Amino acid sequence: MASRSHRSSSSGRRRTALVSAAVAVVIAFVAALFVTFGPDHETDAADSAAATAVAATRGTPTPTAQESKPASASPSPSARTGSPKATASTASPRPSTAPASRPARKVSASASLTGRIKPGVSYDGVATFYDVGNGDGACLYGPTSDVMTAAMNHTDYETSKACGAYIRVRAGSASVTVRITNECPLPCAPGQLDLSPQAFAKLAAPVQGRIPITWSLLSPSTSDTVSIRYKTGSSRYWCGVQAIGHRNPLARLEVETASGWKELPRTDYNYFLSEQGSGCGGAIRITDIYGERLEIDGIGVKPDVVQPTRVQFAQH
Repeated sequence: MASRSHRSSSSGRRRTALVSAAVAVVIAFVAALFVTFGPDHETDAADSAAATAVAATRGTPTPTAQESKPASASPSPSARTGSPKATASTASPRPSTAPASRPARKVSASASLTGRIKPGVSYDGVATFYDVGNGDGACLYGPTSDVMTAAMNHTDYETSKACGAYIRVRAGSASVTVRITNECPLPCAPGQLDLSPQAFAKLAAPVQGRIPITWSLLSPSTSDTVSIRYKTGSSRYWCGVQAIGHRNPLARLEVETASGWKELPRTDYNYFLSEQGSGCGGAIRITDIYGERLEIDGIGVKPDVVQPTRVQFAQH
């Protein structure tokens, strides 16, 4: 009996230990579930998600269209005039009505730039007058309402180098300023000017018909700027380029090509030709007889359209 009783007691103790261990495992499992799915853990997960969202907004922002625009290299007009009301504008800038221009550059003048008509020289000749019609002439500037114009004699016209030049003409005590828009063909002699009737009348009575004069080159004050025009029929394969409204006579016109600046030959009808299309539609550089260079960007090939710029040669 004692031996049976001892085996029963041992078996009971073993069953008790197993039950206790099982209860402990159950309690530990329940506790783990509570920790895993309890309210505190849900709050931590939400806080973690919120922190991730905030961190995402603090990264490098994607630039907007406004922010991605480079700042202008030149000050605004109000900044240049020192206005205390100048503020940064968030509005998109208006497109310019004139092409951008590079800073003017000055080079020393030379005999090759001045040609036959030189600054500071007085020329002797005679003045006549002719019917100017609508004001157009060999320089091909087109019709004009300006009546103070003249045709330069063939020799001093010099393959249109005289086109656009301002000339002060004197006859005795009278004087008049005219702009060269035409050529007076042979037998017009060197020094001769064929004036508009209105310009001739400033010097003498029209009945005289022909009078002795002296004349000289003028660099006048003006509020106008230079304009550029491509000849009718121009394209990127062939083009003729003309400058209009320049204060001083032009010495040369160049276009920018892939290999650098290329000087274009001048015609007697006052266009500079690029017969192979080199530089047509590219930047343009014009030089006056005083050696000042003006570089102009943004002139498209628009045949027979006068395109204004923002530049003008200096007065001399």
